Amino acid sequence: METREAAERFVRVWRRAWAGHDVDALLELYAEDCVHRSMPFRAPHRGRGELGAYLRWSFAAERVTDVRFSAPVVGADGVAVAEFRVLSEEDGAPATLAGCVFVRFDAAGLAVESRDYWHTVEGHLEPEGSLFFG
Repeated sequence: METREAAERFVRVWRRAWAGHDVDALLELYAEDCVHRSMPFRAPHRGRGELGAYLRWSFAAERVTDVRFSAPVVGADGVAVAEFRVLSEEDGAPATLAGCVFVRFDAAGLAVESRDYWHTVEGHLEPEGSLFFG
């Protein structure tokens, strides 16, 4: 699968599945032996099992009201990046999560490595100066 096709599928499924907390749909995007880094200084989640546990934990206290992903920017060697924003309520309080995901895909179009950089703030806010959302 071409990287652009894999990346577009990745953001399309993440947009829908994050909104519905559909962990199974998300895990289908990843290779069995994937490595996902959810924060720069956290230990990586290795394999679908660890990634699934992390996602279920992440979604537990969250009620999503809006999920947006930019169109992916595709680079060389099966790598793509996309920006995301999620408006939610966490423990009843409005919150905004904004960040980027970097993904490397294998020839089958599965994510073999991914890394997120993100930040949350209280309230529903629109970050200024986005490269991808304008």
